[in-house]
Amino acid sequence: MSALKNSQNQYLMSTTESSLDTTLNPREERRRILGSEKYNRLGFKEEKLEVKEMMVSEFSSPLIAELRANGGKLTRGDITIKLAEYYGFCWGVERAVSMAYEARSHFPNQKLHITNEIIHNPQVNERLHDMNVNFINNKNGVKDFNAVENGDVVILPAFGATIQEMQLLDQKGVQIVDTTCPWVSKVWNAVDKHRAKGQTSVIHGKWAHEETIATASFCQDYLIVKDIEEAEYVARYITEGGNKEEFLAKFKNAVSKGFDPDVHLKKVGLANQTTMYKRETKAIGRLLEKAMLKKYGPADLAEHYAEFDTICDATQERQDALSELVAPGNDLDFVLVVGGFDSSNTAHLKEIPEKFGVKAYHIDRADRIHADNSIEHRTEHGEIVVTNGFLRPGKMTIGVTSGASTPDKFFEDSIERLFLLHKLL
Repeated sequence: MSALKNSQNQYLMSTTESSLDTTLNPREERRRILGSEKYNRLGFKEEKLEVKEMMVSEFSSPLIAELRANGGKLTRGDITIKLAEYYGFCWGVERAVSMAYEARSHFPNQKLHITNEIIHNPQVNERLHDMNVNFINNKNGVKDFNAVENGDVVILPAFGATIQEMQLLDQKGVQIVDTTCPWVSKVWNAVDKHRAKGQTSVIHGKWAHEETIATASFCQDYLIVKDIEEAEYVARYITEGGNKEEFLAKFKNAVSKGFDPDVHLKKVGLANQTTMYKRETKAIGRLLEKAMLKKYGPADLAEHYAEFDTICDATQERQDALSELVAPGNDLDFVLVVGGFDSSNTAHLKEIPEKFGVKAYHIDRADRIHADNSIEHRTEHGEIVVTNGFLRPGKMTIGVTSGASTPDKFFEDSIERLFLLHKLL
């Protein structure tokens, strides 16, 4: 049994004494739960205006507005900042945060919980802590729902929740506020189509990421590949066969229970974690399609391979905009990427300038930029390191962008630090 399945089973045993029927169709179960009078996925109309004003006050930025009004370019002293055309808060993230705020206002006297970080932004999650929203205890991937009681309110984050979590909360009789991004729900619809056609869902994602865990819970059979290299390994196995034990060892944390590559790779459908590098998702799709064409021929391709458009527009726009910003000829000293350290979409933004040979620093908040001209940043391997002397005297041109979970106000704070620190050099 995979580690992912082990985590799900531990979570089930640790959170409820009642048994959950895991044989039920996940999509039908979700529809049933969505129909409950205690389920809300539209927010609360009475609180919308109040919350909108609150979010403008807390998250908007005069500096970013000035940058946009000036065609994405601003010079102060010897520093010129160039802003990617698309950046920051996407609609799905803004919707999720707004709904969480609305829930707190709508249920002022009830105990509120959230099953995970609402989004991958430390300041936003700290704000919810300050609003007395309790984060479900998660230890080594095992969530403990014992603190949740009948009559409480539970928020599902933008990344979604597993069908097992939804069943559990339904049994507990809580009020559910579901902020799941519609693009994530679109992926769930795709894997349900795979399930109906007897196809294995090949998910381009990270097996331990909460969105991918949620998506996998809606699959009958699945395989998770993190990148094009793993997809190439799978494609070779489809066309040439291989060592089953080696395959299962390689993907031990990333397959459904009882997965057999000799059986479950005969019919596959592509799905994705919405925050992954989208050009890579498309490349993986082409790779799998070619493998199936080679193996089964064009006449039977539709039976053996399916692909639906589940690529998030917002993620794609931000990646394309940064690619344009770092294109040859723009002469950037480096790119500053602002977003949560555990934000997958932000990590992928950092990869883009590096593919073009442009240095990039990924920080999660402004105070990672230190007064001694050092910057504490996340590497592509997830390490937090310090680089000294990252700014130099004289004229500099710096590209800037932010992840989809980063409000403009926190983005502004980081840019203002660049201006201030460079003045002191």
